[in-house]
Amino acid sequence: MRNFLFALLFTCFSAATHAQLLYRISGNGLQRPSYIVGTYHLAPASFADSIPGLRTVQEQCEQVYGELEINALLNPDSTALVQQAMLLPEGMKLSQILTPDEMKRVKDYTQKKFGFTASILMQQAERMTPIGLTTQFELLNCVMKTGQIDVSNVLDISLQRDAQKSGKMTGGLESLSLQMNVLYQGKSMERQKQLLLCLVDHSDFDDMMTDSIIKSYFAQDLEGVKNAMDMKMDNDCDNTSDEEEQLISGRNANWMVQMPAIMQAKSTLFVVGAGHLPGEKGVLNLLRQAGYQVEACK
Repeated sequence: MRNFLFALLFTCFSAATHAQLLYRISGNGLQRPSYIVGTYHLAPASFADSIPGLRTVQEQCEQVYGELEINALLNPDSTALVQQAMLLPEGMKLSQILTPDEMKRVKDYTQKKFGFTASILMQQAERMTPIGLTTQFELLNCVMKTGQIDVSNVLDISLQRDAQKSGKMTGGLESLSLQMNVLYQGKSMERQKQLLLCLVDHSDFDDMMTDSIIKSYFAQDLEGVKNAMDMKMDNDCDNTSDEEEQLISGRNANWMVQMPAIMQAKSTLFVVGAGHLPGEKGVLNLLRQAGYQVEACK
């Protein structure tokens, strides 16, 4: 364990302020504090230098836990599994699922958003599930807004890689198979189709929401991130309560089952998506309800 006197180099305040991504977890029988930092999954590794106290916490903590363990993220077999989850069964095409009018709307969106790469994307799209294509569009849109991204060196991965280079343990709060179910396999084909058309038919709303999330995250404004994620169109395009539970609150609750024992064993830096931290069912509030003291670090 690195020297905890480094904690004197920065101060942890109460979490009344929302312009914060890093939090200290103490009390409730913990011998040493642990920490949790909210990430944006396309944030570059260099953004760690902009999060007050994070480099010091990296030195202090004995292990780092992400949503997934780094080997599950980067293993070639895992990459192949993700790619396979995004594909339709052999012999099936997207144009067999969508009507000609719906296919035209998808093509028009692709041309408008991605220009000269649209024809290549549409060739790939024929083999993809509607939710796989929706995810691909969302990812490309985020990359266009944030600039060129080295996906092997984003913040989530780099924090675990740094830990391993220092001889520290790394771990994951959930399995790749669970994430694949949440992202790609947990929705009916009809719901997948509906969400794809929601994206292509309401691209202005999606752009506004994405811009707000990115802007709020890099301003380290958790409340802003939550407000952006909570934006609604008040129609069938909005997540259902079951979908919200599967994507956010249910996973938060599952993590909370594991975190006490992990923190009791070793001082831990948890690295999870920033959208999991705020709100009544967010991890920060769940930790407080479980008896821990949670303070924003500056």
